[in-house]
Amino acid sequence: MKKILLASVASTMFAGAAFADDVKIAVVLGFSGPAESLSVDMGAGVEAALAEVSESGLFLGGTTITPVRGDSTCTDAAVATSVAERMITSEGVVAIIGGLCSGATGAMLQNVSVPNGMVQFSPSATSPSLTTVEDNGLFFRTSPSDARQGQVMAESLLEKGIKSVAVTYTNNDYGKGLADAFESSYTEMGGEVTINAAHEDGKADYSAEVGALAAAGGDLLVVVGYIDQGGPGIIRAALDTGAFDRFHLPDAMIGDALEARFGAELNGSTGQVPGSDSPGGQMLVAIGEARGYNGTAPYAPESYDSGALVTLAMQAAGSTDPQVYKDFFYEVANAPGEKIFPGELGKALQILADGGEIDYVGGSAVELIEPGEAAGSYREIVFEDGKIVTIGYR
Repeated sequence: MKKILLASVASTMFAGAAFADDVKIAVVLGFSGPAESLSVDMGAGVEAALAEVSESGLFLGGTTITPVRGDSTCTDAAVATSVAERMITSEGVVAIIGGLCSGATGAMLQNVSVPNGMVQFSPSATSPSLTTVEDNGLFFRTSPSDARQGQVMAESLLEKGIKSVAVTYTNNDYGKGLADAFESSYTEMGGEVTINAAHEDGKADYSAEVGALAAAGGDLLVVVGYIDQGGPGIIRAALDTGAFDRFHLPDAMIGDALEARFGAELNGSTGQVPGSDSPGGQMLVAIGEARGYNGTAPYAPESYDSGALVTLAMQAAGSTDPQVYKDFFYEVANAPGEKIFPGELGKALQILADGGEIDYVGGSAVELIEPGEAAGSYREIVFEDGKIVTIGYR
């Protein structure tokens, strides 16, 4: 009943309200830095959803959307904060989609978004600390917390007969949060973590770090790092010294850049990245091809879904005011309502304008749970013949 009443209110607002001709939405990702190769398809994914909404002519009485890009760098909190401030004070955005990395996301949220009452929606920030941050109901994410990923990693490795591992993690919120979550789950299930050690990004030589990892031993090495920074350096040093020849790689280590860099050297290595076998994922293939990006690349589905959910919440609320539409995300993301997949955003906008209900499934089968994050499913991968191959979902 609540949802029907809210939608009816939104429909009434459409009938009498005047909207801006154009609104701006910020897309703030790590377009440079340790995960820049992931940002290419992620940024395009967000912008594909915003373009689809804008081109439909059905968004808030014909309002169009202009995306405004900003580079958080992923690792520099001061830069991330400055970019977010510029988006609000100079660009006049009505939402911030980002960041990519957890540290930059947290910096923008606490220093800028919350003080300014701005909605911030991340496709990929996964640190468990973001679950409990004081956000005044303004922060959402289409990626699950690493508390869940740590459990998935533990289950996957133990099912494969891996009883002991060494762990290295990039020395920041994301790295430590996931490494600790994994160790907690893995040891509770009976596995042994021989060492859980940080590494710094940007080094030319990781032989000392790998030496310590090798001394501790383990059936394989878990590398909680970034695909364009220290993670590959750790792998290269481990392969060159013979310390480890198999690896397990979480989300920020999965991508085409890893195939290009190592090829068959990683055969037999495993990992996981958020993803589902929902039909929505396959629908993004054609959307990506039409708009010139890989619609199913790591975090590209979550990025499309972030852009979609922000605009659908605005449509349901009949407003681009963050203090108003922030309360409508659960209404558009979850049942009941007509299921909405990629490519159907115009249909969703019309249903909402008519006072109906939608259940946005999107490309990642997103289901929002308190406090504003995805319940989460993961795509498991293995390296075969130098390529990343999907072997299942959890």
